[in-house]
Amino acid sequence: MPNLPRLRRARETELLTPDSAEPEVSAPQVEEISSGGLRWINIESPGGEERAWLEENFDFHALDIEDVLSHNQRPKIDEYPDYLFLVVHVPVFDRKAKRLVAGEIDIFVGPDFMVTLPNRSIPPVEYLFERCRADDTLRHKLFARGSGYLMYRLVDDSFDYCFPMLRKIGNKLDALEEEIFEGNSEDVVRDLSNAKQEIINFRKVIRPQRPVLRDLENVKSRYLASDLDLEIYFDDIVDAHERIWDMLENYKEVVVALEETNESILSHKVNDILRVLTSISVIVLPLTLIASVFGMNVGLPGGGDPATGTDVHFFIVVGIMVAILVGMVAYFRKRHWL
Repeated sequence: MPNLPRLRRARETELLTPDSAEPEVSAPQVEEISSGGLRWINIESPGGEERAWLEENFDFHALDIEDVLSHNQRPKIDEYPDYLFLVVHVPVFDRKAKRLVAGEIDIFVGPDFMVTLPNRSIPPVEYLFERCRADDTLRHKLFARGSGYLMYRLVDDSFDYCFPMLRKIGNKLDALEEEIFEGNSEDVVRDLSNAKQEIINFRKVIRPQRPVLRDLENVKSRYLASDLDLEIYFDDIVDAHERIWDMLENYKEVVVALEETNESILSHKVNDILRVLTSISVIVLPLTLIASVFGMNVGLPGGGDPATGTDVHFFIVVGIMVAILVGMVAYFRKRHWL
């Protein structure tokens, strides 16, 4: 692999005057730390300048560099004779969108280097990189075990970063459960929907990692130092992934159960309201019937001269009402509604 370029300081005679100055080209944002012959290069949100720098200093496959710049790759692992290319996704909370999104970490690992290219600010990558840069003892300890172990530590920290977020989701579900049984069912509908969306987004990030971790176990021995117990380290990543997935499965069942419980409580409230309205209707119905009967514009029995027969119309109307009542009851019984 070619060595990293050294910055050349311009001599005083080479400094351009303001009139003859050429347009300033932005330098690639490349950070590097090294120890014991192993280099860790971190490039956050790479662009065109970073692509040119990678092509100049490393012999990576053009398709891998395209994958890095696309920022929209599924988790995968590609093995080459000189290096390993790994794409890992980490759930990150986007403060602008106020939701969980997938943070992509593209990793190139070779015998004496590791290049990380996160597509956004990812806390576990930044934290480990800054610790290694500030703490000489930690940097020597991690780098002395080889690039494969350093890659393991980065991936492991990225998965460990998921557990605090999962605990926050669990606490949120516990709080929603208390609010439901405190009588705030209408207010928690939106919160339940938001919690469910968080779990769905989390699952979308974690689920595709499974085949990648299985493939990673098959190629780990090429980049890990021979004096380490290879199985323990990468099995630990698989175990962390399984714990995360189990917690997500549990939260998925919990949020579904909370939704059903909340809907059941809301249904009981609606039934109580309907029961009250039905009682009012039953109480008012006889009064309405009496008022409507005596409000008809026909002669009533005992209200006039029997010789005129004006009360015949009253009995005709009552007969029609009885006929309609019997017909409707018969129809409802035929449809098994009664």
